[in-house]
Amino acid sequence: MDRAYVYILTNKPHGVLYLGMSNVNLCRRLWEHRTGATRGFTWKHNCHHLVWCAPFSDVTTAAENEYRMKRWRRAWKIALIEKENPGWRDLYDEICTA
Repeated sequence: MDRAYVYILTNKPHGVLYLGMSNVNLCRRLWEHRTGATRGFTWKHNCHHLVWCAPFSDVTTAAENEYRMKRWRRAWKIALIEKENPGWRDLYDEICTA
C-alpha cells in the first residue's frame, strides 16, 4: 500500500507550478489545496489542478524525490507532466472520485 505521494499542481497549462508531498490521505490534502483550507502558495496562486502524481511506498523515499525535484529546472517539470499528461488534464477526479 502506498504511504506517500509527490504531486504537481498548477493554475493552468504551462502556468504556475507547485510541487508538493503528502504522507497523509492524498485526496484530503488535494481538497485542502482546492478549498483554500491552508492559505499558502497554492491559495495565493490558485494552483489546484493536479497534473502529475507519483506514489511511494515510504515517506522517506517520497521526501527525497520531492527535495530532488524541487531543484529541477522548470522545463524538466513541464517535460515530466507532458510525458504522462500531455493534455494537462486535472487528475483530481480520476484519483479522488474513483
